[in-house]
Amino acid sequence: MNIESHPPGALLKPFILTYIIVESKDELINKVLPDTFLVMAFRYKGRISLLPDNKKKDLPSSSVSGLRKSLRIFNYSGDTGNLLVLFKEAGAAAFFKAPLQELFEDTVSLDNFINHQRLSIIEEQLAEAKNNAQRIDLIEKFLLSELHNHQPDKLILAALQKIHLAKGIIKIKDLADTLYISQDAFEKRFRRVVGTSPKQFSSILRMRSITNIRQQKHTLTKIAFDAGYFDQPHFNKDFRLFTGQTPTDFFKLPSILQINDFLQ
Repeated sequence: MNIESHPPGALLKPFILTYIIVESKDELINKVLPDTFLVMAFRYKGRISLLPDNKKKDLPSSSVSGLRKSLRIFNYSGDTGNLLVLFKEAGAAAFFKAPLQELFEDTVSLDNFINHQRLSIIEEQLAEAKNNAQRIDLIEKFLLSELHNHQPDKLILAALQKIHLAKGIIKIKDLADTLYISQDAFEKRFRRVVGTSPKQFSSILRMRSITNIRQQKHTLTKIAFDAGYFDQPHFNKDFRLFTGQTPTDFFKLPSILQINDFLQ
């Protein structure tokens, strides 16, 4: 598997985290951990399937995936190419008018949101492009054409910063109070802009912080406690849902793909 990361241009930098191009000459299984951003995908050759419950579900040529709390397993056929658009947290709202929480734990065809004819054109152009530089240029022009007159929600951006500083270990009521907004109103705005509830987002970020540990310097009990867990079985259950492995197995061989490994 060959993976390339490309930065967005200046006009899209406020909304796009990075572009990632994944190419595989041989058939393979790719396990991807959850993260805190929505992903738009354009498969320009080959075939990619999700493997839910030991069954293959072929993905459409163009799709969008919401935030998730569970591991995803992909099957790449031989000679496959896939271009991923990773949105910044709250960045996807500039391109989608529908409430983003509807995409949570789901991957759907992009033609649910974008005109089918426009989508067919960009798919054909990506397939015919001679190199990845051309593909990035094509996708940038496409995204700029889909960019709405969008004003960022400064309150939600401030909330995201606070959640990150706390590594996801934060009480949502206290967070809403510091932002001088009712918890109900805050949660509605957060779900619409980010794609999930602030509690679920914090949970994803908290677990991601744990899996980012490259060497297990402490006991699993201390790792769980430091992450805000007071119940080891609860921690083990959440960890296995997130990674598909027990904490012991994961830290022995953390071989699962983490997209943020390619964001340096």
